[in-house]
Amino acid sequence: MKLVAIETSTPASSVALGEGRTPVGSASQVNRRGHASFVVSALDFLFDQAGWRPSDIDAVAVDVGPGLYTGIRVGLATAQGLAATLGVPLVPVTSLDAVALEATTRHRHIWSVVDVRRGEFAVASYQPVPGGVVRDGAPQLVKPDHLRALLESDSQNALVVGDWEALPETVLRGLHRIKSGRPRFPSAEAVLGLAAGPAERGEFPAAEDVRPAYLREADVQINWKQLRKEGPWSA
Repeated sequence: MKLVAIETSTPASSVALGEGRTPVGSASQVNRRGHASFVVSALDFLFDQAGWRPSDIDAVAVDVGPGLYTGIRVGLATAQGLAATLGVPLVPVTSLDAVALEATTRHRHIWSVVDVRRGEFAVASYQPVPGGVVRDGAPQLVKPDHLRALLESDSQNALVVGDWEALPETVLRGLHRIKSGRPRFPSAEAVLGLAAGPAERGEFPAAEDVRPAYLREADVQINWKQLRKEGPWSA
C-alpha cells in the first residue's frame, strides 16, 4: 500500500512517501511560517525522486494536531484536497502520538509534549511496547504547573519528549527520575508509521469526521469573542 504522509502541526513541516510502514522518501524543514510554501513543492520533489505518480497513492495520512493553528489548517487542507482529487481515504494521526513513537527509549514511561502557545501545552503519556507505544489516556491541555504535578505523581522513570525546551525551567527542576530527550517535533515518517496499520486494515474514518485536534478553540475565535465582550456593541 502506497501512502503519502503530511506533518505541519508544529514549526517543523515534513512530508513522506511510504510503502506501508517503510519510507520511500521524506523531506523536512523548520519554519513556523513556511508550511504552505513547503508542502506542495516537497511532495512534487518526492514524487519525482521516487518515480511515483499521484494516481499510485492508496491513502493520505495527516497529522491533525494538537499544535499550531495555522500549521494544522495547512496540512489538513492539503491532505483533504489531495485525497479528494485522487479519490482515496484519509488517515488522521495526532502529533503527540507521532512524537512519542520516535522517543529514544525502550523502557521509560514517555511524556509527549507539544507547545500550543499562550502558556499552554498539549501532553499525553505512553508506555513503550514492542514495535511502538501505547497511550495511557486522552491528551490533556495543561499549564506548566499542572504538568509539573503530573510528572511529580509519575512513579516510574520517565522521559519527556517534544517541546520540553519551551517549558519553564521550574517544570523539570529537581525531578531526578525524569529525563528529557528527542524528538523535539513530530515527523512525517512517524505519521506514516502510525497510519500504515489502520490503512492496511481498511480502518478509514468518514472524510467529514477528519477534523483538527486543537484541544481548544482557535485563537481567532477566542479573540473575536473577546472583541465582542469589550466592544461598544456588547450588552
